[in-house]
Amino acid sequence: MKQLWAPWRMEYILNEVDKHDGCIFCELPAEKDDPKNLILYRTAYCFVILNKYPYNNGHLMVVPYKHTGNLLDLSDDILLDIQQTIRKVIEVMNHILHPQAMNIGMNIGRTAGAGIADHIHYHIVPRWDGDTNFMPVIAGTKIVSESLRTTWKKMHDEFVRLYG
Repeated sequence: MKQLWAPWRMEYILNEVDKHDGCIFCELPAEKDDPKNLILYRTAYCFVILNKYPYNNGHLMVVPYKHTGNLLDLSDDILLDIQQTIRKVIEVMNHILHPQAMNIGMNIGRTAGAGIADHIHYHIVPRWDGDTNFMPVIAGTKIVSESLRTTWKKMHDEFVRLYG
């Protein structure tokens, strides 16, 4: 019998981690320790961060520095920067992960599924044929085939190579 181990997902499911009063999307970039915090890339108005609890290998988020849960609070400059950054993410993912497709979107508000409802962010999830199988349905388990640190290193190096 093979055993699959993904302990980070159970922490998230049980809601036992990241319980604090602050906003991680404000705190992590302020720490200026991008490798530790899984921040891949920064622009003037937003940053790219790997999701600590990924749905798939390479699942990341594009997050504005401005703390708001309302998309209407973002200026045109911020919105343009986010969209240009999403385009860069797609290029990096294509070079490093070679996905066959991607899901790109955001959940605005807790009722819509936002885990961090007070700070909007886009999710970008690379997809491959067959990446959905019986495991999530039968066992409540999703297989992520590579460590976050390994994925961070590969994708960060590609951001640096392509965008400096």
